[in-house]
Amino acid sequence: MVKTLSTQRPAIHKAGLFRKTEGKHPAVTAPFRFPRFFVTSPSPCPYLPGKQERKVFTELNGVHAPELNDALSRIGFRRSQGVAYRPSCAGCTACVSVRVVTPEFQPNATQRKLIRRHQDLQVTACRPWATDEQFQLLRRYLAARHPGGGMAGMDEDDYADMVEHSPVNSLIVEFREPAGHGRRGRLVAACLTDRQADGLSMIYSFFAADEGDRPGLGNYVIMDHILRAREAGLPYVYLGYWVKGSARMAYKTRYRPLEVLGPNGWRRMVDEDAPIGRPRPLPGEAV
Repeated sequence: MVKTLSTQRPAIHKAGLFRKTEGKHPAVTAPFRFPRFFVTSPSPCPYLPGKQERKVFTELNGVHAPELNDALSRIGFRRSQGVAYRPSCAGCTACVSVRVVTPEFQPNATQRKLIRRHQDLQVTACRPWATDEQFQLLRRYLAARHPGGGMAGMDEDDYADMVEHSPVNSLIVEFREPAGHGRRGRLVAACLTDRQADGLSMIYSFFAADEGDRPGLGNYVIMDHILRAREAGLPYVYLGYWVKGSARMAYKTRYRPLEVLGPNGWRRMVDEDAPIGRPRPLPGEAV
């Protein structure tokens, strides 16, 4: 049975994705058992031609899934629905986890101009419920930016699974043009975002990439997350993986200070050409 996506606006999350966090961020001390990890079979790398990718992953389930996800994110894992994963490629360490240090972020002149250009957008953190309006925007985005990519064949069910099947504190952040004539504004960008103990993790964002009158929307969505996280007292915004030499990933180095995860933990990115290395392997993980 094909799911019909809602045409209604998802409910606003009253607790707030960007609510102020008081005091220090607690260490993860939840009494969950060390999870079982699995490794995928090698497959063609989507970022570096001629390379093979492999992932190590574990399931996120049960009452301690949010705490486990927080802990794994600190050692380079990302979430996809009910799974946490990170690259574990033989002989390659190109994928590097990166996060923005929000208290110290200062937008440069180009970024300040972009913020002013899109400051009329209305930002709402909504419960993770897939709508047809979001899905149609995603289809436009994929057609403009990633035609023929791995997500190009997503249907309504796939999109609903991506958004709604989350065992952690997830929301859809919507960016809309100003409302008028009794109607809500047009949706021009959205981001599936996880709120973690130490920051926001941007799982997947998409926007109206095919419109010339709204340039730089993707960069604006990132900056909006950074500024709102800082206002809420959250020290980091997790941007996923950066791959040196991949044009698709180059934008992530525009947000400074940026931290990268290496074998000795997180450190500031100073020189993009400096070797970083693989994070410490999990027990039993082949390297």
